[in-house]
Amino acid sequence: MSTSSPEHAIDRLEDRLSRLPLRERKKLRTRRAIQDHALRLFGEQGYDETTVEQIAAAAEISPSTFFRYFPTKEDVVVTDEYDPIMAQVIRDQPPGVPPIEALRAMLREMLPQLYATDLEALKTRLRLTADVPALRGRTFESMRVTFTLMSEVVGERTGRAPDDPDVEAFSWAVLGVMQAALYRLIDGRTTYEELPDLIDRNLEFLGRGCPL
Repeated sequence: MSTSSPEHAIDRLEDRLSRLPLRERKKLRTRRAIQDHALRLFGEQGYDETTVEQIAAAAEISPSTFFRYFPTKEDVVVTDEYDPIMAQVIRDQPPGVPPIEALRAMLREMLPQLYATDLEALKTRLRLTADVPALRGRTFESMRVTFTLMSEVVGERTGRAPDDPDVEAFSWAVLGVMQAALYRLIDGRTTYEELPDLIDRNLEFLGRGCPL
């Protein structure tokens, strides 16, 4: 998977953010600020020892505002702000591009940008998810948000309803092969440098019907 310079990747990500509606941009920036403070406190104090009240105080918001952005403390680790941007990149792909290839093109664009801006945060989140049982359970629940958005985008590209059984099966299959790559990372069987190519390889394998 080709990569660009960190500076170019950051510029492209900022460009993508600028295309979102103002309200969405403000929401994403607030979510990110809360998450940054939370991850810092988790690193300094430990996950279980850090309270929502401490995170809210560090982010200079009220606990009630925290819960408007993250329903639980677990969500501040297992969710991120990139789903709307990724959906936009998929929508920007030419109409004739098959869904699986639109996804691969999106990840070829987005993963270098995420690595350039958020690699340390990604490492922290994955480490916490691997180490904290409550986070492992919450991860699957949080995937439903990504699944819903992916089903909407795939439905748009294929002219089907988001709850079409085939669209739903495709969306879960995509999440499954991506999760398989992440588990190899967590288990130490691949590296962060190898992860983008592994995800792309898994999606290509899925696009071929997973022949064994």
